[in-house]
Amino acid sequence: EFRRVLFRSLERNVAALWWSALAAGLTMGLSLMGMGLLNSRLPEGEGFKVIASFGYCAGFLAVILARQQLFTENTLTAVLPIMSKPTLANFGRLLRLWTVVLVGNLMGTLLVAYVMLHLPIFDTQTDKAFLEIGRKVMENDARQMFSKGIISGWMIATMVWMIPSMESAKMWIIILITYLMALGDFTHIVVGTAEVSYLVFAGELPWKDFWLIFAGPTLAGNIIGGSFIFALISH
Repeated sequence: EFRRVLFRSLERNVAALWWSALAAGLTMGLSLMGMGLLNSRLPEGEGFKVIASFGYCAGFLAVILARQQLFTENTLTAVLPIMSKPTLANFGRLLRLWTVVLVGNLMGTLLVAYVMLHLPIFDTQTDKAFLEIGRKVMENDARQMFSKGIISGWMIATMVWMIPSMESAKMWIIILITYLMALGDFTHIVVGTAEVSYLVFAGELPWKDFWLIFAGPTLAGNIIGGSFIFALISH
């Protein structure tokens, strides 16, 4: 049954994939919002940062429970059918799926970051918290983005692999894995796009650094951690 679900994910039409992926990108803005709101309302101190990291879970919970298309989930689910039946047609479906879902996710997160910055939604303290979150991500160089992205991709793949066998505990699995990702400052291409593009839209970071230091290395790390390492072992 699980394998049939995996093959069906490769066969969904482009329009269905696109709108679901765009919705997921918008929804992932909840992670940036959750962390920013908690950081701005909790006192200063390392112990309170540990509590604020729970905000990171919000976007993942909403996206996965709503069954929206998230790129790092598809790095595992879409690769396993290819490993079972490595045909040119299946490889083409994989590239189509990855491209549509990734572009949809990034368009959604870019849009939500722009809206959060430019519309009068949050107070000054919360806006500053959003900027600090982006600055924290950009403390990493490209090599660190890549390395942390591998761990992040592997953790998301672990979560996806666990959920079908523990459906009743799905919410707690999502919270556990994504909370640990936040504590470890592991880089994730979709959430990180909202965090770092907020800096770009605020004029603190050029697009060149967004793509070359953050997005490219993080995406490569997520794919390696979620596909080639975990999928190969699982297969």
